[in-house]
Amino acid sequence: MSVKIRLQRCGKKKNPQYRLVVMEECNPREGKVIEILGHYVPQAETVLSELKEERIKYWLQVGAQPTDVLRRLLGNAGHIEKTVKVPVNPGLSRKDKKAKEAAKK
Repeated sequence: MSVKIRLQRCGKKKNPQYRLVVMEECNPREGKVIEILGHYVPQAETVLSELKEERIKYWLQVGAQPTDVLRRLLGNAGHIEKTVKVPVNPGLSRKDKKAKEAAKK
């Protein structure tokens, strides 16, 4: 089974807070956690807090894959290299095509 580093929601209604956790990929969001690596509070000034940087590096070296959102957060914080996300379909979306056709008429 593959191991992922991902966010686990905790906190109150309309006040989300998340834990950075290591867990198996097949487990649900609230499932069994291998290790807690830190906290993410979107409303706070310091968004990522209480990070265990050494443990994050360890899990990345072992082969744990962070989710897309977590990869972006860790990249902005400087813990991992930022990666450029390539769109699956580089063409225009349906809304953009309809808007472009309406503008021509």
